[in-house]
Amino acid sequence: MTPVELSRTVLHAVRRAVDAGELSVAVPTRAVVTPPGPGGCGEYATNIALQLARPAGQPPLRVAEVLRPHLLGADGITDVVLTGPGFINISLDSASSGVGIVGEILRRGERYGYADGPDGRVVQLHCPHELRAVVVAEVCARLLRSQGALVRVTAEGFEDAWTSLLGVRVDAVGHAPAELPVNVRPVPALESADPMSLGRDAGRWALLHPAAHDRPRVGSEHLVQRESNPLFRVRYAHARARAAARNAADLGFTAAPGPLGESAEQDLLAALADHPRVLAAAADHRAPDRLARHLVTVADAALPFLPTVLPRGGEKPSAAHRARLALAEAVGAVLAGGLALLGIDAPDHL
Repeated sequence: MTPVELSRTVLHAVRRAVDAGELSVAVPTRAVVTPPGPGGCGEYATNIALQLARPAGQPPLRVAEVLRPHLLGADGITDVVLTGPGFINISLDSASSGVGIVGEILRRGERYGYADGPDGRVVQLHCPHELRAVVVAEVCARLLRSQGALVRVTAEGFEDAWTSLLGVRVDAVGHAPAELPVNVRPVPALESADPMSLGRDAGRWALLHPAAHDRPRVGSEHLVQRESNPLFRVRYAHARARAAARNAADLGFTAAPGPLGESAEQDLLAALADHPRVLAAAADHRAPDRLARHLVTVADAALPFLPTVLPRGGEKPSAAHRARLALAEAVGAVLAGGLALLGIDAPDHL
């Protein structure tokens, strides 16, 4: 079960409770599931009971108690534990969960974590005449659109060179319309720094990877082809994942999602499963740095795993190899999709 499927399962549980007369509420359109916080347990937790408590006219813990049996009856859920004021902690069957996550990524490809369609939100982003602000606003627009929002970006003005080199696009240049826009104003790079000297990809990474309140460092460290460079690790992990698929094709076997049991594989699965939540949070908080750091987390989890994908020596491809190959292809899709949202190329060879 993927986070998206689990979110739908939570909503179905609410619907069943409403149909049974146990709750009197309007079924929400979205149920947020996240890794459990301090004191939680299982793979995921949801605050849906706290969200529904006031309209239901009941304490959050009581709402959670109503929903618990409906969740326990769902396929793939092995346990439901209530903690705190009404948080619902959900444990999943590890085998089916891993297969479901990898299968979902392979089906969705680089659009894994995207919303199924428009959600009715209309967002206007506005940024000042400053390079980092324009780049961040443009990426925020991509993130918001990936989550179903309709977005318009306006800027006070920008240099043509920024467009050609850093791939920046805005919908309009000039002053924002009369309605109040969402202002995007990250801390700019030092006036002496020149992100354009790094080229398009490294220049964008230098501006996007730090949090908005941090001043970006624009130096040659972003061009170093070594493990000390986070951008290199992300792009290298993507290239290795793509190479694994090519080499497997040469050996005559293809990917097939299956059970994964090694701790390194489980850590990587957890990072991939968290991708939809990270995309939603990065969009909601207008924080591309969250996505950039998440891609580094995925890459760091993937790099020790990727050498185990292909058979060694005279070993013949097995179901385990096909399952690992599927996981490797999922890594490639998530990294490529994430880099695309940041406006950065994901080369197949590096």
